Amino acid sequence: MRENERVTSATRQPETPAADIPPRLIATDLDGTLLRDDKSVSPRTVAALAAAEEAGIEVFFVTGRPARWMDVVSDHVHGHGLAICGNGAAVVDLHGGPGAPRFVKVRELARENALDAVGLLREAAPGTVYAVEQTYGFYQEPDYPKLHMEIPDNLAPAEELLAEDGPGAAEPVLKILAYHPSIDPDAFLTLSRLAIGDRANVTRSSPSALLEISGPGVSKASTLALCCAERGISHEEVVAFGDMPNDVEMLTWAGQSYAMGNAHPDVIAAASGRTVANNDDGVAVVIERMLERR
Repeated sequence: MRENERVTSATRQPETPAADIPPRLIATDLDGTLLRDDKSVSPRTVAALAAAEEAGIEVFFVTGRPARWMDVVSDHVHGHGLAICGNGAAVVDLHGGPGAPRFVKVRELARENALDAVGLLREAAPGTVYAVEQTYGFYQEPDYPKLHMEIPDNLAPAEELLAEDGPGAAEPVLKILAYHPSIDPDAFLTLSRLAIGDRANVTRSSPSALLEISGPGVSKASTLALCCAERGISHEEVVAFGDMPNDVEMLTWAGQSYAMGNAHPDVIAAASGRTVANNDDGVAVVIERMLERR
């Protein structure tokens, strides 16, 4: 299922105080949030996630990672086993285990929009290089650095990769990655949002000047809002965790939200609460307290 529509419901409105409403869903980012820096899930966190599911609270992994990188949490799937990947571009069922994700929902980036974004950013930030993330494939320009532990399926200029008859043309594009070797990461994000406008949604989750560009209106928040609406779960019943700018919309939307102790300043400003760092099991700390109150 492909969806390109804008989701306007992912804007939180002040209503009943969230602290008075029992949570029904936990939405957590992975890198820098649920995962420790060595990419492991601590025994304490595993136990906290299992306890939440046992208490009837759904757990969604909400990440910028592609589906093929979800093996890191495949051993910790409880209950429904759904994850939101690619910053909201896909909803994936992880029940198949490592290497066998099933796409439940795809919110693709139209190739026309992707080409517009590349062209506008080439003009605004000369020296930017690109990679293209699809449902199963990964393609990049020859000068794109080895930022990811994988071999690209094809090397070519972004304009060729995104052409209607280009490599991987049968697969939807989930996002494009834009890297600049010298611009400050936050400055690059601001510049790119101004240059691209409403042609695509631009965010970042890397400490380097690496941007993630998705379809208009596609974000962690908007896809999480769709998933919650399908389950009859309101934003007040969601508790969210994150650490980087790609988490800001989700943290703003959720009834309760926590910035990690290692979070970006924009994330701290957006969240309603704060917990300790990812290496100190910050997600588990909040879940344990939440379950004690129940």
